Amino acid sequence: MDNMILIGMPGSGKSTVGVVLAKALGMGFLDVDLLIQEREGALLQQLIDRQGVERFLDLERDAILSLNCRGTVVAPGGSCVCSEEAIAHMRRLGTVVYLELPLAEVAGRIRNQSSRGIALSPGQTLADLYQYRVPLYQRCAHITVPAGGQSLAETVENVKRALAKRSAEPL
Repeated sequence: MDNMILIGMPGSGKSTVGVVLAKALGMGFLDVDLLIQEREGALLQQLIDRQGVERFLDLERDAILSLNCRGTVVAPGGSCVCSEEAIAHMRRLGTVVYLELPLAEVAGRIRNQSSRGIALSPGQTLADLYQYRVPLYQRCAHITVPAGGQSLAETVENVKRALAKRSAEPL
């Protein structure tokens, strides 16, 4: 099986689902947020605070464009869809799965919005960000899997089913 790239809003479960999915499928796991932190020697929120949202988006795009992996579940940051280059690269890398989560659940899962490393511009709300990004996630994804109102195990099983169904479809 080739790579799987999990996209979605902060709090949608990209990293959590990704680790469990990788283990269940015998694949590697890569968290792009951790890659950025390692490269830059700073937490995501520190990067956003010190360098601004636009520079952070550039760092994320560059990290995504540097990916060259096989057999890996990749969890990019929620803002991965803000770059057309990053979108194109993710789609070439493998199957892009959008973990769809209603805004109310996104807000309920994010307890540390001011320190989490979310690429929010000054004055922008989580609802604004959600409204902007959802169409981008939908356009980027090969598969959309609802991730709300269910357990982690159920989400992982739903992703596995969606992937199996997609691989069984004729090209």
